[in-house]
Amino acid sequence: MARRQQIDRNSSSSSFALLSFIFSPSRTMTVLLKRVLFFSLVSTLLTISLQQEQPVLNSAEQDLVYRVLSSINPAVPWRSLFPDYLCSYPPHGVVCDYFTDPNTKNVTVHVTELSFGYVSDFTPNPPCSPNSTFSPLLVTSFKQLRKLFFYQCFTETPVFIPKIPTTFGSSLEEFVFINNPAFVGPISGIIRNFTSLRRLVLTGNGIYGSLPDAIGDLVNVEEITLSRNKLSGNVSVGLSKLKKLKVLDLSDNGFNGNVPCSVGNLTELLKLDLSSNGFSGKIPESLSNLQALELLDLSFNSFGNFGVPLFLAGMPRLKEVHLSGNLLGGEIPEIWENLGGILGIGFSNMGLVGEIPASMGVHLRNMCYLSLDNNKLQGKVPKELGNLEFVKSINLENNNLSGRIPFSAKVGEKLRLKGNPELCADEKWSHGKNFGELKKCCKPDISKPVFFIGTSHSRMLSSSSFLVLLLIWALFIVYV
Repeated sequence: MARRQQIDRNSSSSSFALLSFIFSPSRTMTVLLKRVLFFSLVSTLLTISLQQEQPVLNSAEQDLVYRVLSSINPAVPWRSLFPDYLCSYPPHGVVCDYFTDPNTKNVTVHVTELSFGYVSDFTPNPPCSPNSTFSPLLVTSFKQLRKLFFYQCFTETPVFIPKIPTTFGSSLEEFVFINNPAFVGPISGIIRNFTSLRRLVLTGNGIYGSLPDAIGDLVNVEEITLSRNKLSGNVSVGLSKLKKLKVLDLSDNGFNGNVPCSVGNLTELLKLDLSSNGFSGKIPESLSNLQALELLDLSFNSFGNFGVPLFLAGMPRLKEVHLSGNLLGGEIPEIWENLGGILGIGFSNMGLVGEIPASMGVHLRNMCYLSLDNNKLQGKVPKELGNLEFVKSINLENNNLSGRIPFSAKVGEKLRLKGNPELCADEKWSHGKNFGELKKCCKPDISKPVFFIGTSHSRMLSSSSFLVLLLIWALFIVYV
């Protein structure tokens, strides 16, 4: 519609320009220009006629949008800034769409997206005020709403999750609340039978309570991100029903107990992040079913002393694996042969013992960062790690490693080696803040050239050779 109005303006401007030219003293080709003007005017009238036939947002729904905008930021004169039809010239973050009744074929316009909170110049959504409120109209009045987005809107004054009626959300596809710490309430008040929902993102809010079994009713959901809230309790087995789920992020909460084996049924998962919770017991073997998984983060939980899971060897699409902060113990296993796509490994503070396998440097050729710090590793640092081309960070601090470091000086700023008193470095290394005062390695023994002087055998060989040469020279003088 906005494009059509722009066409109207362009057509009108062209018509007036043509009129000025026709009635100017220097006009030429009058007949031809009159014909051009005629067709231009006809085109303009047709465009205006078509525009008038297009439906507009009804006044009642438009008034609802104004009221919601005022609840987000009452200091902005929304009605004055956007006095026309909101779906023709809406503020950024308000999106409309056309709907056709299958029976009557009547076309109507409704609001389908509402996004609030300034993110960047590329997405200048209506800015929120420190005292923004959540209008109940948002969950009662917009029947065609597909996306509801809030970013840093509820930061000071507590805003409680409203009661969401069961009739809301049949069209909702995205429910996103990011960094709204004053948005508080139980998560059970949010989860509804949103059968069209694809994204549920509630991160950095004040949401609490346990994950309800009703989450299994979100049959079409592809992403569930509930990080940085105050959730607790066990993880609902209802999650196993979400066959389309690609992202599950429950990090930075208070979940506890065992990770349900049923998580292994989510075979479409690309990302599984359960970090910074209180999960315990054994990492379930069923995670080996997640053959599409690219990121596995189970760090900073309380998983038991069962060692690094061997099933990782059978997950060839892994790009990142993070187990730091779990006292799994044991040695780093030889599981890297089929994991050449790995970019990062986080194995810090895990109670690991033994040596660093050279196979990590042989097979993980694309690795960018490796964290093995704060363990009990010993032995030499494999020279194969020194051949990694794309490495950006290697942290080996606070172990019992020894011997000569195999890295070139150019990766010095990417290394962290403190707390390994038996490591040594060549003179080319400068003692930097990242690797501490490494002791200087003893220079390797270099074999000196041996001169055959001083032994009777060598002297005998030298004398015999000299006499033969002298005899040949004498014969040459006599017979020539």
